[in-house]
Amino acid sequence: MIKVNVHDAKTHLSVYLKALTRGERVLICKRNQPIAELRAVAAVNTKPRTIGWAKNKFKLKKAFFDPLPDPVLKAFQGHNP
Repeated sequence: MIKVNVHDAKTHLSVYLKALTRGERVLICKRNQPIAELRAVAAVNTKPRTIGWAKNKFKLKKAFFDPLPDPVLKAFQGHNP
């Protein structure tokens, strides 16, 4: 873990960002008291999601497509039952 004061963090931010990519953590202090911790975020998946991965895994009942009952519709519109 790298421990730096606020002034150093502002001055050398790019250096500390590179350290984050290597897996380091940066502890930012004010008057030698920790106030924040910088750490890398999880990598974002850049591959597109597969279409149709759940095909034939489950079936919807025909009743799923029936209109909702009036009390449920009114609840969606903000009316209390």
